[in-house]
Amino acid sequence: MREQVNEIKISYHETPTPLSRPKITSSSDAAEVLFSHWEKGTISLRESFKIVLLNNSNGVKGIFEISNGGITGTLVDLRILFAVILKSLTVGIILAHNHPSGTLKASAPDMEITKKIKQAAGFFDIKLLDHIILAPDGSYYSFADDGLL
Repeated sequence: MREQVNEIKISYHETPTPLSRPKITSSSDAAEVLFSHWEKGTISLRESFKIVLLNNSNGVKGIFEISNGGITGTLVDLRILFAVILKSLTVGIILAHNHPSGTLKASAPDMEITKKIKQAAGFFDIKLLDHIILAPDGSYYSFADDGLL
């Protein structure tokens, strides 16, 4: 009797044409794209962590929500994050999460996860371009603008 083994299938479906993609050239571009795709009803209620997936020209391939958490934090599983990045053949990423409190200060855990992701991304030649923290009032904080990358 033969043993059964699961078959793994990997797929990525691209809807927008490359010419219709938003292009990220600054932290304000990234924040604008993120705010337009963030669920307005929960940005002040619970913390979420997302990644913006970019092509080689910094065109947005998509935005993927990695996790939803509580009022003061959310967990980021690097295996899920990199599964999405690698599956979509992404070459650049922007990390993003919201602070429901409206505080635009990077916490020690925020800095630690950013450092960890940047180090892991380097092994795959994936560029970490920024980590954006969004506040419910429409303001944001950029790690790149503050020289933290």
